Amino acid sequence: MLPFLTQMGLEDTTHEYTELTQKLVKGIENLSRLREEDIEIGASPKDVVYQEDKITLYRFKPVVKKPLAVPVLIVYALVNRPFMVDLQENRSLVANLLKLGLDVYLIDWGYPTRADRWLTLDDYINGYIDNCVDFIRETNQLEKVNLLGVCQGGTFSLCYSSLYPEKVKNLIVMVAPVDFNMPNSLLNMRGGCTLGAEALDVDLMVDSLGNIPGDYLNLEFLMLKPRQLGIQKYLDFPEIMDSEDKILNFLRMEKWIFDSPDQAGETYRQFMKDFYQGNKLIKGEVMIGDKQVNLSNLTMPILNLYAEKDHLVPPESSLALQQYVTTKDYTVQSFPVGHIGMYVSGKVQRDLPPTIVDWLKTRM
Repeated sequence: MLPFLTQMGLEDTTHEYTELTQKLVKGIENLSRLREEDIEIGASPKDVVYQEDKITLYRFKPVVKKPLAVPVLIVYALVNRPFMVDLQENRSLVANLLKLGLDVYLIDWGYPTRADRWLTLDDYINGYIDNCVDFIRETNQLEKVNLLGVCQGGTFSLCYSSLYPEKVKNLIVMVAPVDFNMPNSLLNMRGGCTLGAEALDVDLMVDSLGNIPGDYLNLEFLMLKPRQLGIQKYLDFPEIMDSEDKILNFLRMEKWIFDSPDQAGETYRQFMKDFYQGNKLIKGEVMIGDKQVNLSNLTMPILNLYAEKDHLVPPESSLALQQYVTTKDYTVQSFPVGHIGMYVSGKVQRDLPPTIVDWLKTRM
């Protein structure tokens, strides 16, 4: 007879093997029923209200009779698609904002092609963002709109609000990089925050490639946590295969992660050199076209939202904003999650939308 502990080990192993086999069988059944339309992201109904070149401005259909009078425009990053803020019905920042009475617009940057190789930050900020803001102002007969800038879109929103403060009533930035000199952050180090071109020769990249492939950028982000993002989640996948809902959650996230548009070459060049390598935003040295960005122009109310465990945008980078703005109405709020958790965490989706809406309501 085998020793007791050995016997128990064999019994446990047999039980776990049987349980895993059952999950795999159920998972194969679940996967066989799924179709492409089942993993579509962007759950909230919306209308196309403005288009220009590759960009599209959406207005989400309000779900209350009288939304707040001043709409909010969401400005997302150029990397990945903006529908992380509307991933699925039960994990959607947009859906929760709509339920709480906001009128929500969103810029979809689209997919740059070789024809967009020469687009610059001037085109994106003085052009596309400003045109979308003007469309919303004119449509709603307003002088100002609310901006919600997310990640790189938050940095863009800071630049825009500095250049056009007369058009921005309230500014909300979420997990937005401000101080790019973060030598303890792998992304900032890779971008050249300390070594400059010795870390990343941006000119050589753009001159050689034109547009920067989305697959390259996606791999760069995944390699910041190669085990967790490249291996472990797939090893863990069999554990959730018996749940169709969990499979759908996983596949929607995978679809978003690997849906990476190329980056317009000249825009990438300026953003990497001026922001990551030159840290010019906090120095007041960023030029957008012929306009100089100065964060001291930000006198409107500001809500700064950041993730305490963010590995892409360190909290210190976001928190630096307060040192450079001149507004007397500055609010900061943190959440105990990582970068992606700001969009998909159930707890954050319970607390974040009311934080935004309550803050706006007192400033309308």
